[in-house]
Amino acid sequence: MLKFFPIIIVFLLSGCSTSSKIAALKPEPDDASPLVYETTPSFINLPINVKLKDVENQTNTLLNGLIYDDNTIEDDDIEMKIWKLAPISISNENGKIKTILPLKVLFKYRIGTKTLGVELYNTKEFNLNGVVTLISDVALTNWKLNTKTELKSLDWNESPTMVVFGKNVPVTYLMNPTLKIFRSKIEKKIDAAIEKSMDSKPNVLAALDKICTPFQMSEAYESWLRIVPVEIYSTNAKLKNDTFLMEMGVKCTMETLIGNKPESKFDATKITLKPVTKIPNQITANIAAVSTFSEASKIMTKNFAGQEFGSGRKKVTVQKVNIWHKNGKMVIALDVLGSVNGTIYLTGFPQYNEQTKELFFDKLDYALDTKSTLIRTANWLAQGLILRKIQESCRYSIVPNLEEGKQNMMAYLKNYSPMPGVFINGKMDDIQFQKIQLTNKAIIAFIKVNGTVNVSVDGLK
Repeated sequence: MLKFFPIIIVFLLSGCSTSSKIAALKPEPDDASPLVYETTPSFINLPINVKLKDVENQTNTLLNGLIYDDNTIEDDDIEMKIWKLAPISISNENGKIKTILPLKVLFKYRIGTKTLGVELYNTKEFNLNGVVTLISDVALTNWKLNTKTELKSLDWNESPTMVVFGKNVPVTYLMNPTLKIFRSKIEKKIDAAIEKSMDSKPNVLAALDKICTPFQMSEAYESWLRIVPVEIYSTNAKLKNDTFLMEMGVKCTMETLIGNKPESKFDATKITLKPVTKIPNQITANIAAVSTFSEASKIMTKNFAGQEFGSGRKKVTVQKVNIWHKNGKMVIALDVLGSVNGTIYLTGFPQYNEQTKELFFDKLDYALDTKSTLIRTANWLAQGLILRKIQESCRYSIVPNLEEGKQNMMAYLKNYSPMPGVFINGKMDDIQFQKIQLTNKAIIAFIKVNGTVNVSVDGLK
């Protein structure tokens, strides 16, 4: 018996100087459900500014050459062809469109009778130049700028006469019956040309298609912003100085998605235009502050640097931190050295501190198997006091993430042009925290940003 006593002493001394080895079961990570969340409606102001010069150019393109042709002389003894002689000019006159149309007229008039089947006619032909002045009221209907045009005056550069039954009769007087028909036709032609040249739907839908194509906010975190239009509103069109102003607005949702580039949800066939008296220009944008588990682990590992947890001779230091997702909670794995060696596992719910802008973990506790193991091997480490001190270091600031999200958004609010003639500008207010969700790769802190966005469509393409 005595010969074994030294061996027992050595064994006991060895046991006192050697740290306990903890072997708790690792809570294996699971896949979080796909990132799905509700978004609040946003409004994007979409002012359409169209220069009268653009309308003038389009109208001249659409209304060209021969604009009226009455080539039948048998019905009223008059035949008339009218050409646009020079470019049409369009201007603003007291909030209405003033159109000046120089024209050239080929006028034929026949005099005579038909007796006993014998035609005795004398046909005279004249060429005249003149200027038509038209005034148009403006209204916006079903995307298009509609006008109601009225011919105000028709001034001839000359008024030749011809002898009819021994009297000198002005040719323009003889043209009056035909001009009544011509008047209504030219009014309709001007209305049709302006309506076609001012069809804003292709421009607006093309701009929306570009705006609603998801764009990447962060390549590192694979975050994408997707805008989904719900409704489009429009106020009445106004003519101010040399520009048409049409205030449009898009009610939409702004989604921040993580992962591969999402598909666009824009469907032009489902877009309808609703008349309103005022367009809101305030937007609400949802931004995701993405903290990957790898990034968060590195930050928390730094938090534990140089700290010891315990009392007296029973102490541990945290060498490394790893975190992952498990059943709606975060698992925090702490690799420790000291009186206990191994890995201990904590679980808790991620929360956000609005004042410090920090993520922290509420209701932090040891994983069930870890707790059982600690009670058997290192009960002192399982004490609530030590756990609370550990919990203080299980936090980190997401200010860099918030700032990066805001800067990425701002890049699209400084004269960003998704297509020629379309420009996006705006400003953003302070960031407000909304909620936290977990994915299988990251902690997503959702934030709300109020601001204003203007999408200007300048010119007609």
